[in-house]
Amino acid sequence: MADHSAIEWTDATWNPVVGCSLASPGCTNCYAMPMARRIEAMQPGSHYAGTTKVVNGKPVWAGKVALAPEQILTQPLRWRRPRKIFVNSMGDLFHESVPDEWIDRVFAVMALCPQHTFQVLTKRSARMRAYLTTPFRVDRIFQASWPLGEGSPLTPQQYADRAHLGPPGRKDSVFNRWPLANVWLGVSTEDQRRADERRDDLAALAATGWNTFASYEPALGPIDWTGWDFLKWLIAGGESGPHARPSHPDWYRASRGFCAPRGIAFFFKQWGEWAIETPRAGGDLGADLRAGQVRHVCRDRENDGHFREGDRYMRRVGKARAGRLLDGVEHNGMPEVRT
Repeated sequence: MADHSAIEWTDATWNPVVGCSLASPGCTNCYAMPMARRIEAMQPGSHYAGTTKVVNGKPVWAGKVALAPEQILTQPLRWRRPRKIFVNSMGDLFHESVPDEWIDRVFAVMALCPQHTFQVLTKRSARMRAYLTTPFRVDRIFQASWPLGEGSPLTPQQYADRAHLGPPGRKDSVFNRWPLANVWLGVSTEDQRRADERRDDLAALAATGWNTFASYEPALGPIDWTGWDFLKWLIAGGESGPHARPSHPDWYRASRGFCAPRGIAFFFKQWGEWAIETPRAGGDLGADLRAGQVRHVCRDRENDGHFREGDRYMRRVGKARAGRLLDGVEHNGMPEVRT
């Protein structure tokens, strides 16, 4: 959990659940796995214990998930200044091992914090859809909201003031405002297959009134965004870290081009480790390719070793140097938040 996040599209991170398991190719180089491993080492006996294991010298998720202590679960209640809060940067709230009762508690906290905007991102869209469309879900969330536990900063009177003294059905109850206007639901879409698998679930939630977004990060292949008109926000970006995979600039241009005429906010987060290769006088492209400093990225297909029109070479220059300008422009689109 961090009150100030380096992630460009949010203000803070909140991890009421930690731990995960690999779900798709976008998980391969997940930054959260080595971070969780470091926390395990620095904080023996914490709720991170056992969430990772080492495979071939690299930390990976072990499949174990854990509910955070009460003081972390209830932290947003203590943040008075409104924030954009990324929910679960260190796991997936809708992981198959997370009980519904845990998720109920998370949504209860979010309901009691209308001053914040919560950004919930998952790769498990089917679970998210099933959870949020279960009959009487809001009633169960209300029941989970009180008592919140020893870590709650609210006195009974403060809770009553915040919840307007009412369960769902009472006109002035925050639990009668469903879907929650301050909660944004998002899915990760790293390539066409994963986009196709997750689109209908998110579309169904958008149709019931939820604010929705997609995170095309890391971009590992081109995506045809047909059928995604329901989105309010699209985040796109490349991969960072020592094993980062490059992405083609046209993948981002197509995403930007889809968003513009539909009024969908577009946010280009970063190139990651790789930037467009600019031919250098006296440079040895072949040697750089063999050394892995330059990579061939196909525009619209898997790399079969043949360079075709529209393909590009990308050079590893590091995240800072690669920057986040797309065609010389910084794209910081943010959706309009309704209250």
